[in-house]
Amino acid sequence: MMSGSPIQDSAVVTHDAPASIYVARSLAGALDALGEYGTAGAPFAGGTWIMRSPIRHQPLKTHYVAIGRLPELTAVRISSDAIEIGATITHAALAAALAGLPEFAGLAAAAGHSANPAIRAMATIGGNLATSEFAAADCVPALLCLDADVEISDRRGREHLSLTDFLKIRSTLAPGRLVTRIILPRTERKTAHVRLPLRRAGDYPVAIVSLSVSLDATSRVQAARIAVGSVEATARRWPRLEAALLGRPLDATAVARTATELTDEFVGRDSVDAPAWYRVSVLPGLVRRAAIAALGS
Repeated sequence: MMSGSPIQDSAVVTHDAPASIYVARSLAGALDALGEYGTAGAPFAGGTWIMRSPIRHQPLKTHYVAIGRLPELTAVRISSDAIEIGATITHAALAAALAGLPEFAGLAAAAGHSANPAIRAMATIGGNLATSEFAAADCVPALLCLDADVEISDRRGREHLSLTDFLKIRSTLAPGRLVTRIILPRTERKTAHVRLPLRRAGDYPVAIVSLSVSLDATSRVQAARIAVGSVEATARRWPRLEAALLGRPLDATAVARTATELTDEFVGRDSVDAPAWYRVSVLPGLVRRAAIAALGS
């Protein structure tokens, strides 16, 4: 049985407005509602993507389940070995929660500099991950570099997937299933996140590079994670460049030179804001900036 309150209830369904918005009072109630609504329903938290559905000529769902104020989904729990992030924490709140944790400087930068202040105050980390149509999501490449796991819940229970595996199935996620947490292991590392917008603020980035490295006592790279976003339809790691860094000092100029030799593995996406070739061509420069930022973290 659902536990919550309807904001709006109407028998008339239009392209411009949902038939109902159901405010769940608990996570169990939200999962119950989503399970009952099936393909006609969807979760609603920040709403920054949903509210622009008419602009993209996409119909709204018949029912939405409001989950943005559930305590289980807005908390950040920090322990000595992991950080657990509730799926409806906003970008601004996440950036604030990670302040003072140098191993998460890259994620804090991704959350704290995405879009503009108004969007950061509303957009949620779970929405950023779950929206498969949004190629320019800042937090996705940052989380790929941190070996993130994603918790998915429904009325039957919970399961954990690596973020890499989640990105492969998110567009076909069964109705009633909800991203509820992101889990990040803690380890000593240097991280960075850089983006190239067409203007200083407010634009989606043309390209994104996130980086995470662990260095040994001689400042040589022991482990490397590099992820690219906004260049292709889905953010992904750059394994060949990661492998090229191993055992070498992290030198920004050298890593940018190597990146230039390896950009041929990316097939950029064309859009009204930037052509495919341009998105790929800026990657070496972003890699250089990320290496400089990581060394200074």
